[in-house]
Amino acid sequence: MQEYERKQLLERVEREGATVGADIPETITIQGEEIDLRTFVFEIKRRETVPQGERDRVEQAKRNLRRERIERLEAIEEGDITREEGEELAGSIIGIDRALNALESLGPTNLEREQQAQKAQDRKRWMSFLKKALGKDDDGASRRGR
Repeated sequence: MQEYERKQLLERVEREGATVGADIPETITIQGEEIDLRTFVFEIKRRETVPQGERDRVEQAKRNLRRERIERLEAIEEGDITREEGEELAGSIIGIDRALNALESLGPTNLEREQQAQKAQDRKRWMSFLKKALGKDDDGASRRGR
């Protein structure tokens, strides 16, 4: 995959409205286990309130989805993949984001803190990627000319 194609995929995934019109994947494989993601999300969403026992299950699912999203994003950022594989990964990331949005809108949790942490991690990975792509070391220009 060409570097400009990689950047286009990353921009597509991180775009503000990327999940608009996107479908939640029917199934997804996370850590070798296939999950009926769409069924799970719709089951949880149709209830008015989520019982405490289910809340723990939902929180665990969200953590697993975030972890899987990061792994797939890193595969696009750093992996030796084809354009087709990148497109497939980007589509799956957008589907994961759609599922996460649905699960996070369920009710009172500490979503703001989780979103801030996710954004901070995304920014850190993006900056690391840009530094690698631009050939700069970690502390930037501080080593030039010395």
